[in-house]
Amino acid sequence: MPGGAMQAVRESVRRVAAEARELYLNNSVPYLDQPPTPLEFQRSWLCPNKPFIVQNAISHWPAISKWTFSYLRERVGEQRVSVAVTPNGYADAVYQDRFVMPEERQMPFGEFLDVVEKKRAARGVFYVQKQCSNLTEEFPQLLKDVDSHIPWMTEALVHKDHYENLYCVISGEKHFILLPPTDRPFIPYELFQPATYKVNEDGSFDVIDVQNAEKVPWIPLDPLNPDLSRFPQYSHARPLHCTVRAGEMLYLPSLWFHHVRQSHGCIAVNFWYDMEYDIKYNYFQFLDSVTKAMNAV
Repeated sequence: MPGGAMQAVRESVRRVAAEARELYLNNSVPYLDQPPTPLEFQRSWLCPNKPFIVQNAISHWPAISKWTFSYLRERVGEQRVSVAVTPNGYADAVYQDRFVMPEERQMPFGEFLDVVEKKRAARGVFYVQKQCSNLTEEFPQLLKDVDSHIPWMTEALVHKDHYENLYCVISGEKHFILLPPTDRPFIPYELFQPATYKVNEDGSFDVIDVQNAEKVPWIPLDPLNPDLSRFPQYSHARPLHCTVRAGEMLYLPSLWFHHVRQSHGCIAVNFWYDMEYDIKYNYFQFLDSVTKAMNAV
């Protein structure tokens, strides 16, 4: 493709992102005083694919007042649970030109709490973060302390899977950096050798390659400190920053890019729902394909 034509394509995808911000995206993540009705959610948030935070959304959950470390220790006790361990708290992230996953280990829940409460010295960051229903599978004794579903979301989206996301913070807080799908042309992807952390007896960490595994496409950019000399296109992105505190709920729409940090000892419950594979998904796939084509030239 001639240079002038490629430049025209680049300017076009930049206009897509700019027009999205001008026409319907917010400059910040809005707070709602109460949850939307199913119809309001469909019209104002789901269809335009916009995030929001509901204040006091889960204040009625018993977990808000009950889930202290002492209560959790009493209810779960020495039951063995899945625990992820990393040197820095980043799981499934790029490190030393590898896509590194945490060391997964089974340990008594009481020992895990000892580490979190700093009653026991341990190298690295320990956290329970296993996806795909670890609350129902590993902590069934805690289910009565939270709602089984979110009524307005369930009514709006009948099917359930890992696409539309509701983050419900029970204690502590989570800090999000969000980027809309229309910023895809500014977000770099590279292929990385998959690997896992391995904790040695002295507490040091090794990075061990996963043998005979396909490379993983992942974002090499650190949104907390983006290297614009290496990734100049990211200067066109407009990330949104928000904090979700105890009792609040974030609706994270499908296809949005996100980076998450959290306070020490933060506890949260996620609800996942299927996205609609409509023209919105179709347009994103097209934008993704155009971005890959541009980057290949």
